[in-house]
Amino acid sequence: MQMVYDFATTTPLEEIAFINEAGKLNMEAAKRSLEQNYGHCLGKAMHRPLGRGLLGDTIFSHVLMATSSACDARMAGAMIPVMSNSGSGNQGICATNPVMVFADENHNTYEERTRALMLSHLTAIYIKRHLGSLSALCGCVVASTGSSVGITYLMGGKYEQVTAAIKNMIANLTGMICDGAKPSCALKLTSGVTTAMLSAMLAVQGECVTEVEGIIDRDVDRSIRNLATIGSKAMNETDLCVLNIMTNK
Repeated sequence: MQMVYDFATTTPLEEIAFINEAGKLNMEAAKRSLEQNYGHCLGKAMHRPLGRGLLGDTIFSHVLMATSSACDARMAGAMIPVMSNSGSGNQGICATNPVMVFADENHNTYEERTRALMLSHLTAIYIKRHLGSLSALCGCVVASTGSSVGITYLMGGKYEQVTAAIKNMIANLTGMICDGAKPSCALKLTSGVTTAMLSAMLAVQGECVTEVEGIIDRDVDRSIRNLATIGSKAMNETDLCVLNIMTNK
């Protein structure tokens, strides 16, 4: 994780500026999704008066709206392109849009946004490498951990706070199942991004789940491997159970 952080924060800006194309594409997907009724219209519901009345008009609600809207369109089969991460469009949305919205509303610089996006995407790729290509663990757990790291950086967090955000995420979301690609994935992405914001907020205030709590280790890389072990091994039986339920309805 130290290597991921160092690369994202020190590589010459022009070498990683391409990541902003992912930001433009996925935010455009969120915008265009509001033109029609896609999936369960979660993003649209948040934009409506009732949604704004419940969630307010805040950075937090805007982050959720931008993420869920893009996912609504993608999972409904809309002809709206998105940039993926680790082969998944939803993970690409989840690693991108929260960072884009937060950077814009927090008035971060172009460089800060670029490095936060790279940090988010590379963190997701790093975790996914340990998890494997297919797992019963929902991919939003991985991607939202990336976005939490990116948001922590945009809040002014350094490596210590970044690792705290990762541990906070693993302590909360580990175990969320994947039960196929479908419209309700927007709900899971929104849950993941909600946790991402909370984890980042705690991290920059010095709050971190410790090694005496559950599966979290003192070392962040071991914590990531613990998450991956549960997702790739312990949840194999979960995967069979989910498939059995789905095929016998």
